[in-house]
Amino acid sequence: MKKWVLMVMAAAFTLSVSACSTVKGVGQDVSAVGDDIDTAATAVQKKL
Repeated sequence: MKKWVLMVMAAAFTLSVSACSTVKGVGQDVSAVGDDIDTAATAVQKKL
């Protein structure tokens, strides 16, 4: 399960870095990655 979470986080980071073109965009992308990490962590916590 940890590998899956890491893969999701890596994919989200890669997409967010490639999608941002401005400083504001970087902030939004970092926020989106944080949301994805929170979602993944919540899903893992529910399975425990």
